[in-house]
Amino acid sequence: MAQVIQASELTLHDVKEKFNLQRVEDEQFFPEWQNDLPQATDAEKQWLDRVKANFLYLAEYPMHEEIVKMVVLSPLLSLANFYSYPFRPVAEKPVEIVFEDEAETLRGRIDVLVLHQTLWITVIEAKRKQLNVLEGIPQALFYMMNRPTIREPLFGFITNGSEFVYLKLMQQDSPRYGLSRLFSLINPGNDLYTVLGVLKRLGEVVNSTKR
Repeated sequence: MAQVIQASELTLHDVKEKFNLQRVEDEQFFPEWQNDLPQATDAEKQWLDRVKANFLYLAEYPMHEEIVKMVVLSPLLSLANFYSYPFRPVAEKPVEIVFEDEAETLRGRIDVLVLHQTLWITVIEAKRKQLNVLEGIPQALFYMMNRPTIREPLFGFITNGSEFVYLKLMQQDSPRYGLSRLFSLINPGNDLYTVLGVLKRLGEVVNSTKR
């Protein structure tokens, strides 16, 4: 009988070993989070300032993962137009990968999965605010490796409500991934302006490659 391993138990080393993944440090591998970012409008900045203020207030108390989704993720996805055609968010999607030669089955659950038609576009792994956002990278990479195609890049977005990081995965030739810098609501100003810009930019990139 195959051994069942929960995705939440995976370390980054586990995922890299299972899929022969390599991290790319070259900034040119992941220019999408840096170049040609749409600028937030004054109205969007006002809304994002409210999102930050609401989160920092609620962060003074115990906060469940579902609250993080409502307070932070939902406004970001709405402003980035991920609730509109051609995107369609699907929540709590089960994922399973079977490694027959090792008699192992890896299982996981995607908290929020944004789809473009039948292709995975952005995987969002919401973590409770008490956890470092980097702890979600192994699970996000695991989910992203279960994509239905290997021809186009896949982008991931991980947040614990106060921290945000983006992923890019390429599977052509050999699996490779890159990371954006870490954005945080603890930083001066409001990093959500750039977080939203990256989301919008990724939406544009995905739309242009699927036409």
